[in-house]
Amino acid sequence: MPDVLSAPLVVEFPFTRSLGPVQSAFLTGLRERVVLGVRTTDDRTLVPPVEYDPVTAEEIRDLVEVTPTGTVTTWAWNHAPRRGQPLTTPFAWVLVRLDGADTALLHALDAPGPDAVRTGMRVRVRWAEERTGAITDIACFEPYDGEAGEPGATGKSVPAGGHSGVFGDPITGIVAPARLDYTYSPGRAQSAYIEALSARRTVGERCPSCRKVYVPPRGACPTCGVATAEQVEVGPRGTVTTFCIVNIKAKNLDIEVPYVYAHIALDGADLALHARIGGIPYDQVRMGLRVAPVWTEGARYPDHYRPTGEPDAAYETYKELL
Repeated sequence: MPDVLSAPLVVEFPFTRSLGPVQSAFLTGLRERVVLGVRTTDDRTLVPPVEYDPVTAEEIRDLVEVTPTGTVTTWAWNHAPRRGQPLTTPFAWVLVRLDGADTALLHALDAPGPDAVRTGMRVRVRWAEERTGAITDIACFEPYDGEAGEPGATGKSVPAGGHSGVFGDPITGIVAPARLDYTYSPGRAQSAYIEALSARRTVGERCPSCRKVYVPPRGACPTCGVATAEQVEVGPRGTVTTFCIVNIKAKNLDIEVPYVYAHIALDGADLALHARIGGIPYDQVRMGLRVAPVWTEGARYPDHYRPTGEPDAAYETYKELL
């Protein structure tokens, strides 16, 4: 039995969103070293501000300035900061209720250690040297010895629709990078599948109940729910069952568009796998097309599948695999 494999995996994409008048004012204010909240119909001030009252669901736009000082309401120590977090040295995640606000803001607190952090401690904003109109314009919080309202809790109202006249050009949209770093282990069945691919073989596993062969194997039959262990070599040839034409060029993928990705039922398998089709114009790919894998030097898996030149498979032979 092969060792179970594992490898680091990163899922990352930029999320672009436009801002309404309230969020626009909040981020534009941060760029100018001003923290804004929004006043609700029951006279509470929410920081960070929201566009709709969480109690009544009514639209709210009554922006009010609060101070950059506040009180820690709760905290947790982060002993090993990760990529992209506010500080590179150990710090505390804190919820801070800014003076003049009725809710707390989540951010980082720069402290020498967990013994220096406590609920109820006073803190203030440390502004980033370069500010662009993002939550990172608050570099972090830092301990503060002053009392509430210092410096100046003005409570000054700022019109949501007119903040550009107060702060300059408004921030109207942001790009928020989303990234997930983790270690992925495919498990026993898929580890065996991957190891076989490195020898240019494709193996699946047969269900002891329904006798279907699944590729890639999952370690259990998705139909019967019973464990699978019997390995079965399939392919290498197969049949295109369905496909799609890709017209958008993906980042870091050196493939000219348009190109085709297809579900391919390998000979002897009862589940179609997903792969790219090459060696044929995209508009000539069709259901029933017979294909075979193309391996590149040193690759652990087929680069793509190309036509074998055989007659197309009859629909009756793959209709159950659509």
